[in-house]
Amino acid sequence: MIIRSRPHWLRMLFVLRGSVLPIIAPQLLGITAFAILVTALHGRLFAWKIPLNFVPFSLIGLTLAIFLGFRNSTSYARYWEARTLWGALLNDTRTLVRQALTLTDSRPDVALLATRLIAFVHALRHQLRQTDPAADFERLLPPGDCARLRPARYKPALLLLMAGEWLQGRRQAEQLPPALVQAMEAPLGRLTDALGGCERLAGTPIPFTYAVIIHRTIYLYCVLLPFGLVDSIGPMTPVIVAFIAYTFFALEALSAEIEEPFGTEPNDLALDAMSATIEATLREMMGETLPPPRSLGPDEFMLT
Repeated sequence: MIIRSRPHWLRMLFVLRGSVLPIIAPQLLGITAFAILVTALHGRLFAWKIPLNFVPFSLIGLTLAIFLGFRNSTSYARYWEARTLWGALLNDTRTLVRQALTLTDSRPDVALLATRLIAFVHALRHQLRQTDPAADFERLLPPGDCARLRPARYKPALLLLMAGEWLQGRRQAEQLPPALVQAMEAPLGRLTDALGGCERLAGTPIPFTYAVIIHRTIYLYCVLLPFGLVDSIGPMTPVIVAFIAYTFFALEALSAEIEEPFGTEPNDLALDAMSATIEATLREMMGETLPPPRSLGPDEFMLT
């Protein structure tokens, strides 16, 4: 995720980090070069003059803009839902630890619940990014918990089960009356909902046919556009084609990037930073002294 103050308007024109220009540069240069060739040949393909004008491109461009708007809004809705779910993780883990600290008389036992919740957050991040959580488990959990988690396929769900077993143990030890156990089950249930929501977003992309239709239409539109402009604007054709192609290519690339919000692209969610924040706030609630927060350097703009 790009984190930076808004630069000066002139500098904003030339920003590369965080933009999609490096991603779309090859096809943009290709379309521009093709437009230059069409302009040099005055819209002729071999000996045949292609009879196009700007009218059909106005109609197709409107339809294409509607499709791109739908794709972009749908991708951003997925991105924002993912961010909302991770905000719920922060709130509900805090709630559980606060309730455990204030509603039970056995404060040392709360450390096990807190570490299991921290491990759950890291396990979810690793599951969404398909990375190995073993190092975080060994850092956070006792050997018995690590051994239990090692063969599990859905490690975040198992960690929520282990957090529920902590509640069961406090109830059986009569440190929590049934009414308070029920109250603590509510945020634990919301963590399960957040886990399911993240899995749904990760496992159900936007139907592939939308991407295919938009992709094909954009490229066909940009390839034919020089033939429709060359007779009316002449040498300015490559400039206008490059500008229009940049707009369409950039919107397509951005929507594809934020459609999967749990990745490591510059505009994806900063799951590493959010996991570290949740761990830090739970440790502070447990009375631990935290190291100074890491700040981004002057040339750093991205949190992962």
